[in-house]
Amino acid sequence: MRIPFTVALSASLVAPLAAQSSSTATRAAVTTPAAATPAATTEEPTGYTYHPEGRRDPFVSLLRHAATTERGPAGARPAGLAGLGASEVTLKGTMQGRDGYLAMLLGADTKTYIVRPGDRLLDGTIRTISGDSLVILQQVNDPPAPPQQREVRKMLRQTEEAK
Repeated sequence: MRIPFTVALSASLVAPLAAQSSSTATRAAVTTPAAATPAATTEEPTGYTYHPEGRRDPFVSLLRHAATTERGPAGARPAGLAGLGASEVTLKGTMQGRDGYLAMLLGADTKTYIVRPGDRLLDGTIRTISGDSLVILQQVNDPPAPPQQREVRKMLRQTEEAK
């Protein structure tokens, strides 16, 4: 006894199947699926909102906040010496002038800058210049901590072991 059955296939499979099976004895009744009934429309959940009530949002990066306050809203650095950080400059020479020492700094932009005590960098100020070193008072940006400063000393002749 034969039991008729129906196979539901997608429309892209129906045409090749019908062309391949030409024998009526082996052909199964192939039907296309009925039009998809629209699923019951469910209300999509709204996005998560955070109510800080005096606390910081734990999903906002602390580093991104520090970068925007340091570089301004556009994220672009100022041109020249004011756009270079303390870690991006190298002391290449010192000169003694009438008012004290001057220093020659090589920046990450491969330009040479002549600086005096009091000149500003992106993250600090040049504090003192001596015959063989330069001291930069660097502002440390650690968002959870109060504003801090540290001294960065750049030596004129660094030995290979010191690097």
